[in-house]
Amino acid sequence: MKHILFGGDGFVGRQLAKRLSEEGEEVIVADIADTNRHIYAKARFIGCDVTDPEAIAAVPMSGDDMVYNLSAKMLSPIQVRAKRHDFFYPVNYDGTKNIIEAMDRAGAGRLVHYTTDMVYGHTVTYPMTEDHPVSPLGEYGQSKLDTETLAQEWRQRGMDITLFRPRLIIGPGRLGILTKLFKLIDLNLPVPMIGSGKNPYQFISVYDCADAAYKAWKAGVPNEAYNLGSIDPPPVRKLLGDLVKHANSRSLLVPTWGFAVKRTLDLLDALNMPIMDPEQYLIADEMCVLDVSKGERQLGWVPAYRDEDMLIAAYDEYRAQKDSGTGIGQGTAQPAE
Repeated sequence: MKHILFGGDGFVGRQLAKRLSEEGEEVIVADIADTNRHIYAKARFIGCDVTDPEAIAAVPMSGDDMVYNLSAKMLSPIQVRAKRHDFFYPVNYDGTKNIIEAMDRAGAGRLVHYTTDMVYGHTVTYPMTEDHPVSPLGEYGQSKLDTETLAQEWRQRGMDITLFRPRLIIGPGRLGILTKLFKLIDLNLPVPMIGSGKNPYQFISVYDCADAAYKAWKAGVPNEAYNLGSIDPPPVRKLLGDLVKHANSRSLLVPTWGFAVKRTLDLLDALNMPIMDPEQYLIADEMCVLDVSKGERQLGWVPAYRDEDMLIAAYDEYRAQKDSGTGIGQGTAQPAE
């Protein structure tokens, strides 16, 4: 049996490949890039673009293999409204379809697939369980929800497919939208919040994400969807306040009228000058917290990392890169969701 990781050179994939390899499993990383091969040095790398069915067909796959789809286009870099469908769908939906069809031809019947918490849209019930209504607020979330529909169709044909819906994933090697926050804090500038900052903002560690995929394999790849997020996330005001203190910054946290800020961002988006994606800012002041207890009950998965520690670790990495004089490297090339 082999473990085949499509998008395995990416943020979560390289950590999963490393763990599986170190436990003696045969691992194939199939990706368009191999910039992180030093992390999963024991794995085999195969160049593969998931939008190309022939490239996927060239990846050796058999009926006993365990397959993971970690490939994705995410919310960074920000796209103007007219380009969002063509940006997200070729990789997120078509790529998933290509992978599943290749699995079917090879007789491989087990897949772990990552979608996103943004399939839910606005908060209806709190905390959000996996049964929360789904109503994406943009093309990214919709492209991921469409893959869940696709997965359900293939489950009915006999495949076992586990779905994961993570919150914003952070950890070493990915800064993304956090870079803007860290720059404000470094410059002692005010840090505006969308809303009062009394609502929590939940993260999930890259290591916890990789662990969830590992646990799904060990549990026999249940035909279920699971939320991935931290436990007991603190309010935004406390989360950012602790970071400002850690950075010895004089930045002030500035609450805003969330409704007015979101309408302003809507206008900029309509004018093709987005500074945030609507799927990010429209829920920024909501009680958007995932209930992750299902993963514990069914997979034995419990997140090990706290939001406060993850954010401070990300800031320390940002400072280390900046102080080294090499600039902000992979943090901007590996955008956070």
